[in-house]
Amino acid sequence: MTTSSPGRLPLGGLLALALASFITVLTEALPAGLLPGIAAVFDIPEALAGQMVTVYAAGSLLAAVPVTLATRGLRRRPLLLVSVAGFVLANGITAISGSFILTLVARFAAGVAAGVLWALLAGYAARMAPDALRGRAIAIAMAGTPLALSLGVPAGTFLGGIIGWRASFALMSLGAALLMVWIRLGVPDFPGEPAGRRVPASRVLALPGVAGVLAVMMLYVLAHNLLYTYIAPLLALAGLGARVDLVLAVFGLAAILGIWATGLVVDRHLRRAMQLSLWGFVLSAVLLAAGSDAAVVVAAIGLWGLAFGGAATLFQTALARAAGPAADIAQSMLVTGWNLAIAGGGLVGGLLLDLRGPDVLGPVALVLLLPAAAILAGARRHGFPAAMR
Repeated sequence: MTTSSPGRLPLGGLLALALASFITVLTEALPAGLLPGIAAVFDIPEALAGQMVTVYAAGSLLAAVPVTLATRGLRRRPLLLVSVAGFVLANGITAISGSFILTLVARFAAGVAAGVLWALLAGYAARMAPDALRGRAIAIAMAGTPLALSLGVPAGTFLGGIIGWRASFALMSLGAALLMVWIRLGVPDFPGEPAGRRVPASRVLALPGVAGVLAVMMLYVLAHNLLYTYIAPLLALAGLGARVDLVLAVFGLAAILGIWATGLVVDRHLRRAMQLSLWGFVLSAVLLAAGSDAAVVVAAIGLWGLAFGGAATLFQTALARAAGPAADIAQSMLVTGWNLAIAGGGLVGGLLLDLRGPDVLGPVALVLLLPAAAILAGARRHGFPAAMR
């Protein structure tokens, strides 16, 4: 079923999904840029205030699979509206809460909403598009992610410094409310999965290609977060410790270019695009591991951003194709694995930083990426097929 004529994409509806992904990522990441103000208001250490990010990730991690399984029979647009309403409510409570405990509860609820929304986005975008353009549709729906990281978080942090962090969350709540109107008017509805056609979660994982895509994703994202979480000490090795903001801007702009380029080729050359993304990341990790020259490090960061920008689109497109009608369940597994990799990257990277210093992070990232490349090489028939169906 599609709502678009052959050869055309429903851009209005896809942009609404992109805004949903933008709000999701911005809600998750913005507290990191506002920690001093949050800590001051609640009279708590900044490290405790940082748990606003942790409980959000925990909500996504714990809810994605079970909630998606429980709601797989529901119509898609009402479920999408409920998940966005979760951001209206959670960000609104965060904006006015006088209790840090209540704030953490609201953040956990926002994480649950995010887990549901991330499981919906790829399948929703694919169903809105013609068969030949489904990968491009997913790329558009996911464009909000690099935009939020490269533009939204810095802008929100800057704005929060002017009008206060509470007002920043209030604006996000208002934005989510307006998005609900856009979704209701501009995004088509689809039926849920009929009871007689529902594939058990254990069988979804056993579908040809699904486990391979998830394994490559886990290793790739684990390597990414191992480096990205501790990019400041990495940059300090090259004398760029005072220019982290500018280097992250290079990463973000390159990521936007990466998702644009991926959208152009993903439907016809999924496997080749995944190979370029993975090996581009490998090369950047080699440069980061070997280089102390500032120019080389900045070039490596740019290449890394270019490689990573389209990665989510590639994994989601591959998974949607491998899982077929069970795409939403497979995507919920991706959400869970992605968040585990985020947590694992932060944990492992922190231990390595304490024990060996930042110069070991690049080599360890390579140790993770090379098995991912081996799995990708073997996934020619299923997962990342050489011939697109």
